[in-house]
Amino acid sequence: MATIIVEVMLKPEILDPQGQAVASALPRLGFNFAKAVRQGKRFEIEVDGQPTPAQMEQVQDAAHKLLSNPVIETYVIRVEK
Repeated sequence: MATIIVEVMLKPEILDPQGQAVASALPRLGFNFAKAVRQGKRFEIEVDGQPTPAQMEQVQDAAHKLLSNPVIETYVIRVEK
């Protein structure tokens, strides 16, 4: 079994209010390590065996049409074993 990971993030030029809220809260809680925070989404899709090229193409299509909004978000697809 393998897991296909789709990570979705807002494009850098898009404002990220949730990320900004987290970045503001961290120092108030005593965490001073972060310069900035961006929030995203992660999807884990399990498949039997190694994903085929056809399955990867379908995941690419789903990421573009369903899992992300390509106008304001980017995504990265990778496979974990």
